[in-house]
Amino acid sequence: MNDPQRPFFLNGRWHLYHLYNADYPHGNGTSWAHATSTDLVHWRREGVAIDKYTNGLGDIQSGSAVVDTDNTAGFGAGAVVALVTQQDAGVQRQSVFSSTDGGQTFTAYSGNPVMDNPGSPDWRDPKVFRDEANGQWVMVLAEGHKLGIYTSPDLLHWTFRSDFARDDLGLLECPDLFPMQVQGETGTTWVLAASANGAAQGRTTGFAYWTGTWDGASFTATTPEPAWLDGGPDWYAAVTWDDPRRPASERLQHRQALGWLNNWEYADDVPTRGWSGGMLSTVRDLTLVREHGDLRLRSRPTAALTTLEDTPTRAQPRVFAGAAHALPQPEGAAYRLRIAARPDDRDPADRLVLRLGPGKGPGTGAGTTLTWDRKTGLLTLDRSHDAVAARMPAGYRTTRSIEVPTDALVLDVLVDAGSIEVYANGEQTLSALAFHAPGQISLEAPGGRIDLREFTVSRMR
Repeated sequence: MNDPQRPFFLNGRWHLYHLYNADYPHGNGTSWAHATSTDLVHWRREGVAIDKYTNGLGDIQSGSAVVDTDNTAGFGAGAVVALVTQQDAGVQRQSVFSSTDGGQTFTAYSGNPVMDNPGSPDWRDPKVFRDEANGQWVMVLAEGHKLGIYTSPDLLHWTFRSDFARDDLGLLECPDLFPMQVQGETGTTWVLAASANGAAQGRTTGFAYWTGTWDGASFTATTPEPAWLDGGPDWYAAVTWDDPRRPASERLQHRQALGWLNNWEYADDVPTRGWSGGMLSTVRDLTLVREHGDLRLRSRPTAALTTLEDTPTRAQPRVFAGAAHALPQPEGAAYRLRIAARPDDRDPADRLVLRLGPGKGPGTGAGTTLTWDRKTGLLTLDRSHDAVAARMPAGYRTTRSIEVPTDALVLDVLVDAGSIEVYANGEQTLSALAFHAPGQISLEAPGGRIDLREFTVSRMR
């Protein structure tokens, strides 16, 4: 599996599609697999909704599905309309598929492709939304080093309106454009996003975004430099959406997101059996906040994740120093850690080191190490000694950091058998594939003492 497609809510359920190649590694091409959920945590597989190589235009790549409430496309009021990229002989085009059974099965539109390629080698991933203020559908399309913006009255006929170009973020993919309201403020701010390559900024690939304004035809960024929603190596091809059940006064204040946990630098090298291609992240809740004059998206694990947690095991608050101190151990490979700590006022440690796993050598299953440096404010994720790192390309073993400049550290850490998602101080996140043996959680406090205010671990069912 790879890219998720933005979920939509219909008939009491969320509908999520993702790219899926049942023939890997012996055959190529992706279909849209379908899953449904009532809470964005428990998912039911619904099979393949749009199969590949059925209409002579190639396989089914990324795009988006919308509910056409007013029957603008002519497939019926409430029809689900999917706009997808199809690629044949290396040429990418945009096609329409429609569903009149709630998104379970789709029929190819007889007029496909609805957008023919103008000669671009990269012309894909249509992200479509309804712009009610201007009475139109809007599409953002990934076109190499720029994002093209198009509008349509009916989802079938599209007119180019503007573009947003960058020459320093590599190949742009999986774009997004959406409105939000800044916490504690009135008015609407627009967010333009894309999965991009942050190598020029010392990053890997990830979800870059800009805040600005939308006039119905073009997006204008407030500042040229993008922000990044996740500092880890493996949160890519992400999608965001809002909840249509919320009151209008709340709908713009909250948004949700999930991404593909993998990286094209080593996606084909992950040594797993029985599955391949990475996995989807857990769903996170987004808010837009103003910090020191800048607008930033902030993430928290979606609240419904607590329904998977067993009763937590707690450690007594204490001050400790020096070498590793063992903490309560989780049962099984999937668990959630919550930690609140700060350097001791009288003898502050230089760093706080959280180790997940039994050893320190390559291949021992030592898993992931999180290190917070008090002086630099950096929280660093290191998986270079996990169970697979020695066999992986160098990019897998590269450490990744986020800035958490604070006197106190609050971590919410979701661990699974093949992944880790770190939420730091309700501000920054680090998400990564990681393969570590269960158990043996420890904390270290080099160069001084750490005041551990809270520690809980909960098995995740």
